[in-house]
Amino acid sequence: MAGRPLALAHPDWLYQELTVTGEERPLRQFQAAATGAGVIPWVLDYDRLEEDWFHLLVTPSRVRTLSLPGARALARQLREAVWERHEEAVAGVGSARFCPFDLHALVPVPRRILRLGPDEPESRAWLWENWGTTWPPRHVRRLPGPPRSLRCGFWTADWTPWRALQAIRQRYPALRFAVRVVY
Repeated sequence: MAGRPLALAHPDWLYQELTVTGEERPLRQFQAAATGAGVIPWVLDYDRLEEDWFHLLVTPSRVRTLSLPGARALARQLREAVWERHEEAVAGVGSARFCPFDLHALVPVPRRILRLGPDEPESRAWLWENWGTTWPPRHVRRLPGPPRSLRCGFWTADWTPWRALQAIRQRYPALRFAVRVVY
């Protein structure tokens, strides 16, 4: 397992504040590039998800309250709910402007990796190698900041997205990036 990123099933979520400052024009260009849907458009295998949920629901336990048909029906309902929510979110990629610091907009996950899905080791490795964290930032919000700045708060899994910030700094050398982890 050497070289594989540590991708915990239940990571420690760290709150971060990012402040980007600089002259008006490069800052506007960065803001335009950084704003997006805040979603990674993973290709999900909904049939596999349904089957996995069914097997979890029928796994023998001391207390089983679902019949086999009930487990199958609940697995189908979960599949449909995930399908609807995910497809709605993915539809906004490239056009929605909800997220002021969208890592997928700035350092996009390649289509080849998106097709693997979020749980594959190769996908986690790509996120680690290119973003410095194995989950996308969550609850990204714009915060009040000084003039000529973009200030955002967000949660990341276990780490600051330092590798993505290195790549972004190279693309925007006229800007200054400061990250503060709030413990």
